[in-house]
Amino acid sequence: MRRTFALLLLFIATAVSGQESLDDAFDRDVLIIDASRHACYRFDIYLALSGAQQRRGLMFVRELPLTSGMLFVYEGEATHAMWMKNTFIPLDIAFIRSDGSIANIAKNTEPQSLRSIRSDGPVTYVLELNAGVTDRLFIDTDSRVLWGPLLE
Repeated sequence: MRRTFALLLLFIATAVSGQESLDDAFDRDVLIIDASRHACYRFDIYLALSGAQQRRGLMFVRELPLTSGMLFVYEGEATHAMWMKNTFIPLDIAFIRSDGSIANIAKNTEPQSLRSIRSDGPVTYVLELNAGVTDRLFIDTDSRVLWGPLLE
């Protein structure tokens, strides 16, 4: 009984401290989104590079600064799907081709949903931002993502 209770407390503490553990579990970088009709916007991003990082994503995170996000980096282009299992905040999910163009954006995704959210065709990157950011900043499929490896 005590062990079960201790494990439950550890699980709750891990879930509540999702923000702190992001800093420990992911490298960080900066990317720019050129919303061609309006302006360029800078985002501080967490990089999901490994399979384990990609499986975790933003699960258990309770809040994310408005100028932050997570970039999932895949090898080669393919159709990718995301879900919101154990993700407590709604997100805008941008599916990005290898040239930095945005294939599609899933807006205001439903927290904790198991529904599959797919790219419209092959992509290399997936960017998760706070829900509403893409509408507020006029980020759409005419926008372009500028990030280190995309500029090479």
